[in-house]
Amino acid sequence: MQYHREPTPLPPLSQPEIRTPKPVTAGEHTTARSVSVNRWVKTDGDLRQLLVPEPKGAKTEKKADWDDLFSFATWFEDEDYMFEDLAENDFRRAVSVGWSEDEKVYVDIRLVQFRENTELNAERFGEGQQAYMSEDEWAGNDGEPIPGSANGRTYVYDEPHREAGYEPLYQGRAVAWRGDLVMIIEYVNNSGPISEKALKSLAKRQLERL
Repeated sequence: MQYHREPTPLPPLSQPEIRTPKPVTAGEHTTARSVSVNRWVKTDGDLRQLLVPEPKGAKTEKKADWDDLFSFATWFEDEDYMFEDLAENDFRRAVSVGWSEDEKVYVDIRLVQFRENTELNAERFGEGQQAYMSEDEWAGNDGEPIPGSANGRTYVYDEPHREAGYEPLYQGRAVAWRGDLVMIIEYVNNSGPISEKALKSLAKRQLERL
C-alpha cells in the first residue's frame, strides 16, 4: 500500500523526448474535410468510385450509377417485402455496375449502405443474404470464404438454372460486409461452369476497395 509512503515513481517513457509537430495555419485550400482527413470515412464520399473498374475488353451493361430504394428493392424476388425491410432498417443509398465478357460472363456488383445510429444494419442485411444460400433452390452449399474477409463468402451454385429453349445458366454470388456497406456480386456464365477462382478474385478486389 502507498499509505504513509512516498509515491512510487512511474517508469520512464521509452522515448526520451516526445516531439509534437507545431500547429500550421490553415491555408486558402483548407476545408473541413482536409482538417479531419484522419477521421474521414471514405464511404461517406461518392460510392461509385469504390466500385471495381470493369476489365479491359468488357462490354458495359450498366454504367456505375446510384440506385434509389425502389430500384434496389426491385432487384429482389419479393420486392414489396424488401422495400419495407430496407426502409425500416435505415437504408441509406446504393450503387451498382454491370458488364459482360465475350457475351458469356455477366457480372453485376451492388454496394448498399445503411445508417447505423443504433443498430448494425449492414451486418444484419449481409447475414440475411447469406442465410438462404445453402438451400437447394439457391446455391445448395455453404460457400467458400473470401480471402482477407472475416465474413465474406463466395457461392458457386451446385446446379445451373435451366429453362426450356435456353442454354443452362451457371450462377455464382458473393456476399460480404465491411462497416456500414454490404457488397453483393452476381456472376453468371451462359457457356459453362463458373470459375470459382475468378469469382473469388473479383470479390476480394471489390472488398479491398471498401
